[in-house]
Amino acid sequence: MPKFDYKTPVPSDIDIAQAATLRPILEIAAQVGLNEDDLDLYGKYKAKVHLDVLEKFKDRPQGKYIDVTAITPTPLGEGKTTTTVGVSQALGAHLGKNVFTCIRQPSQGPTFSIKGGAAGGGYSQAVPMEDFNLHLTGDIHAVTAATNLLAAAIDARLLHERNYGARFKEVTGLDPLNIDPYTITWKRVVDANDRSLRSIVVGLGVKDDGVPRQTGYDIAVASEVMAILALATSLKDMRQRLGRIVIGQNYAKQPVTAEQLGVAGAMAVLMKDAIMPTLMQTLEGTPALVHAGPFANIAHGNSSIIADQIALKLADYVVTESGFGADIGMEKFFGIKCRYSGLIPNVVVLVATIRALKMHGGGPKVTAGRDLDRAYTEENLPLLEKGFANLGKHIEIARQYGVPVVVAINQFKYDTPAEIEMVQRMAAETGAYAAVPTNHWAKGGEGAIALAEAVVSACEQPSNFQFLYPLDISIKEKIEIIARKVYGADGVDYTPEASAQIAGYEKAGFGGLPICMAKTHLSLSHDPALKGVPTGFTLPIREVRASVGAGFIYPLCGEMRTMPGLPSKPVFMKVDLDENGKVVGLF
Repeated sequence: MPKFDYKTPVPSDIDIAQAATLRPILEIAAQVGLNEDDLDLYGKYKAKVHLDVLEKFKDRPQGKYIDVTAITPTPLGEGKTTTTVGVSQALGAHLGKNVFTCIRQPSQGPTFSIKGGAAGGGYSQAVPMEDFNLHLTGDIHAVTAATNLLAAAIDARLLHERNYGARFKEVTGLDPLNIDPYTITWKRVVDANDRSLRSIVVGLGVKDDGVPRQTGYDIAVASEVMAILALATSLKDMRQRLGRIVIGQNYAKQPVTAEQLGVAGAMAVLMKDAIMPTLMQTLEGTPALVHAGPFANIAHGNSSIIADQIALKLADYVVTESGFGADIGMEKFFGIKCRYSGLIPNVVVLVATIRALKMHGGGPKVTAGRDLDRAYTEENLPLLEKGFANLGKHIEIARQYGVPVVVAINQFKYDTPAEIEMVQRMAAETGAYAAVPTNHWAKGGEGAIALAEAVVSACEQPSNFQFLYPLDISIKEKIEIIARKVYGADGVDYTPEASAQIAGYEKAGFGGLPICMAKTHLSLSHDPALKGVPTGFTLPIREVRASVGAGFIYPLCGEMRTMPGLPSKPVFMKVDLDENGKVVGLF
């Protein structure tokens, strides 16, 4: 495995990544038992993995399944992906375990906006990081093409049924769908933050330019096609899910699907290569599968089932990651992803930082570009003790599922021994199996050895996994269980529109789907301003939508943006090529 001369101060992510000596991807593949016939090569350092490896290795036992989640996010950053990669490097490169990392592909929207990349950071990254954060192997482009093909099919059908009228079937041989334009929920997508496209009018111009109607764009990773890519268990399953997509209703208030439009097959053709996960590596040469990237606040925020299925047959330990905190990505990992995959998790790794907990305890506001307040750079045990409640609540959420929890205390230079000891003691009192300080950002896998050892030990503990709710209860009952048991709400308040939508979905036969709550990631509640552990609130459900192809109902708790906007000074202003064609300024 590669050896590093860890530099202090730690260089930028891109400088570390570009200085690394990468192993040819065929070597990474051979390390886990794959050969060139199992791959489609995309250059020297990445490759698509064929799905038939699942049949090839079907008799192998499953590895241990580890999900990395976090406390409620703060502007200070908790380092979840960095921890995911760091513990994998520790397991593989330092403890000699057969390990796989499974993570999402990031959208170019956040990459070029303000958030930055999602390949990890410091000395715990997936590489090549430029490829990871940009086009990779084109999966997001395939999602975009398939989504927009369906949108084009909808508008073409509206036009031709209008123009031909009663002669439509005679001319085309197709039954009219009689789509009600005001019920169409399907939008076009683009993989960029472009707020000007949130609401648009299409079909303007002459008669043959289309039927004028109001619609809009979402960012590509918020598309239902992306959610389908992440939840499909095979090529056949993906094809069926694409056909079940509901785009709106006809005038008789019956759902209209992509299958009825005759476009699902072509969408599957566009997605046939995208369904194969991409094999990459970490800085320390351990294997990684990168696949799918659904939003975590709108969709379910997890990498693909297929990547996990393959990794669990090739490795003894599989470390994956769910978006945002345990109340969002982890709840959906368990409630949606594990239902469709049938895979049972062994351990939850819950990432927290001392300074983020202080913020949850009521610490001063953090503003990008300004020095941190002394509350975050000096020991403050009372503030930390108050903020621990947020971590404690996330431990309790995970423990409801019967899975051991290991807390990863992602260290920063200002953390004191007394502060770390306080978090360890309180985590143990709350039911965590272990709470371990880790320094993988500055020291790579070497800095996460203790965390990896705790994870290995926790994997041997009983995991009495159970779902939070059964599927055969009403949609409202499922929503209310999540609201009370996960968010801590006193109850749920539905708008008349939301109640009517729920009744319509149940009448259409969609009531047995799991729930994918769309809410802010910045609070356990629906209100991003409420930090720590909010109590005494009622969760508002203003609208309820159905992603029937993906296989979930998603209630909206407040206003949710599916198309972000760019800040006044976006990150892309720093990104360029130098005189040698080398990428610069990317994190």
